Amino acid sequence: MGGRPVTVRLARWSAEHPWRAVALWVVFVAVCFAGGNAAGLQEATAKDMSVGESGRAGVMIEEGRFADEPAVDNVLITARSGALDKKVAGDAAKAAADRLRTVPGVAKVGEAIPATDGSALLVPITMGGDPETASDRVEPLRAATAQVQSQYPALRVEEVGGPSINKALDDTLGKDFQRAELLSLPVTLAILVIAFGALIAAGIPVLLALSSVAAAIGLSTVASHLIPANDSTSSVILLIGMAVGIDYSLFYVRREREERARGRGHVDAVELAAETSGHAVVVSGTAVVIAMAGLFLANDAIFSSLAVGSILVVAVAVIGSLTVLPAVLAKLGRWVDRPRVPLLWRLAARRTTADGQVQPSRFWSVVLRPALRRPLPTLLVSVGLLLALAAPALGMQLKFPGTEDLPRTTPAMQAYDRLTAAYPSNGTTHVVAVQAPADRAPAVKAALTRLAESTEGDRLFAAAEQTGPDIEVSPDRRVTVLSLATPFTSRSDEAVQSLHRLRADLVPAALGGLSGASYAVGGGVADSEDYATHIWHKLPIVVGFVLLLTFLVMAWTFRSVVVALTSILLNLLSAGAAYGLLVLVFQNTWAEGALGFTSMGAIVTWLPLFLFVVLFGLSMDYHVFVVSRIREAVLRGVPNREAVAEGITGSAGVVTSAAIVMVAVFSIFATLSTIDMKQLGVGLAAAILLDATLIRAVVLPALMTLLGDANWWTPRLLRGRGRHAAPGTVVTPRTEQARELVDVG
Repeated sequence: MGGRPVTVRLARWSAEHPWRAVALWVVFVAVCFAGGNAAGLQEATAKDMSVGESGRAGVMIEEGRFADEPAVDNVLITARSGALDKKVAGDAAKAAADRLRTVPGVAKVGEAIPATDGSALLVPITMGGDPETASDRVEPLRAATAQVQSQYPALRVEEVGGPSINKALDDTLGKDFQRAELLSLPVTLAILVIAFGALIAAGIPVLLALSSVAAAIGLSTVASHLIPANDSTSSVILLIGMAVGIDYSLFYVRREREERARGRGHVDAVELAAETSGHAVVVSGTAVVIAMAGLFLANDAIFSSLAVGSILVVAVAVIGSLTVLPAVLAKLGRWVDRPRVPLLWRLAARRTTADGQVQPSRFWSVVLRPALRRPLPTLLVSVGLLLALAAPALGMQLKFPGTEDLPRTTPAMQAYDRLTAAYPSNGTTHVVAVQAPADRAPAVKAALTRLAESTEGDRLFAAAEQTGPDIEVSPDRRVTVLSLATPFTSRSDEAVQSLHRLRADLVPAALGGLSGASYAVGGGVADSEDYATHIWHKLPIVVGFVLLLTFLVMAWTFRSVVVALTSILLNLLSAGAAYGLLVLVFQNTWAEGALGFTSMGAIVTWLPLFLFVVLFGLSMDYHVFVVSRIREAVLRGVPNREAVAEGITGSAGVVTSAAIVMVAVFSIFATLSTIDMKQLGVGLAAAILLDATLIRAVVLPALMTLLGDANWWTPRLLRGRGRHAAPGTVVTPRTEQARELVDVG
């Protein structure tokens, strides 16, 4: 037994000592989760997340230690139709100011500010207390404003500003995510019940995935003291953890059931599942970890945090699949198939013969037949379709979503649109930060004043709504900041032009002569442009790293350079098709009505890099499992073409079940309100669907059939170290089924 693979030894021990294995797993998860809570989360700072010139501007402002600005909300008064009656609007503004001064938490109510074109009045409200929690305390202000609105029905009297918008978005997005969480678990369970036909078998993958997520969240919290975390890390851990945890369990449980159906005892069935599916899980997990590790090369605090969380949850899921899962299966024995769902159980049972062989369904036989009988035309057509789908990715544009991309279903966002239309300086803003010795502060301020004056009359910049430029000086007088507004939305061409005008001409002309001063231009537009440039520079490095290491792992695992190379090419094809589909859907307008979004004419900046590593990792799950089944048949002496048919038809059910779970869960993300979650959901769902169907059922068999025995060419370096006999070397009736499937006569 000492010469058996470690996956088999672990599974055997767990199967023979199930209570110990389960107890150790429970303790491990509890210690990880409790330890994470005790350690506390270390969040990334602005300096950690700084990228490009905009990042340098953010660091300067942080080092200036400016006093926290109080939270400011506003009452916006506009006409419902026609011109604004200034007298009635003035009365409404006075009524709002008088009422709001009596509201607890209001520190100051300013004088009403008329819009330049006379279309609105704006009453600024300064809130007391911590600005970070202002949105939690804005409801009394909204209620007071609503009372004024009821007094002046001919006007629009609206609460609008940072706190009220944040409150409205928190309510909307909170309901979105709550709905997604409530839907994802029952949808996953329902699909697994259909796949297994039994409740316990369906519940095991979900329990392993959830426990892996809990342990990984705790471990990532501890790891945040080395690599600071960000707000998205826990969500990504949940997303990746549910994906791989369910996949690994599904592969393992299905194989264990097959072996039991062949008459093996519970422990022996678990051992065979460990030697086959367990081995595939380790290889898949390694591929996912490699893909996620590529994010470290982005040299970005956000991606590094996501990499840590993803790697931890995948590692925990692999460990759970090799330890507690065999213990649970061995202890339950045939109880894993209880309670049975009558109709679904009969359907599942029909897919398995009395000796445990998975019968190829008519559907998969029809899908697979062209690839086996006419591999070259099938390969050319299918690859041509995928390349055509990937072609739009060549025109991909990257931008951050702006305020204009937030859902307009809330009154607060509708009011924001009216606010920025009447007061353009409240919209998109550039920030010019200057760091210089304290004794240079007067000269810096004078230079920034001249800079602000140079933008007057320029259509790319908004006229100031207040007297003089918006300049702030830090308490130590070493940092001075100028805010310059543009009347255009943050991702518009005009906003980008105004940024380039500042960086290339106006700022150097105004500040270039200041000795001992350093400066940078930041703000929302600069963040978007700089981060897009950062992503384009880092993407080839990350992709190259992932491809190289994955190639080496696959070559070493399957002892075949050809299998490794085709694995890489197929996964690149899958990712490219997903990119192209994203561009087709989201950079255009034709799908706006169906998916409920407004096109931003671009893809969210962080998505291509993150999507690549996630898709590459998850695609490898299916690829490793399918090719492992094909290789098992080849090692039994089955001819290559028949081995391809046997491996794919034998694994089609489990791969399809796993893919349907992922597509269903990812599709829920496409229903969320924010454009970035919609793009992520559509991209992941479409890619997994393409990968599990067209790639694995058409392109892969056509390619492997065409290559024939060349699939398994092994260089001298890799010879003599792999298994030369498949687990359970008896030739099975499935081989005869495969021969019938490929028979052209």
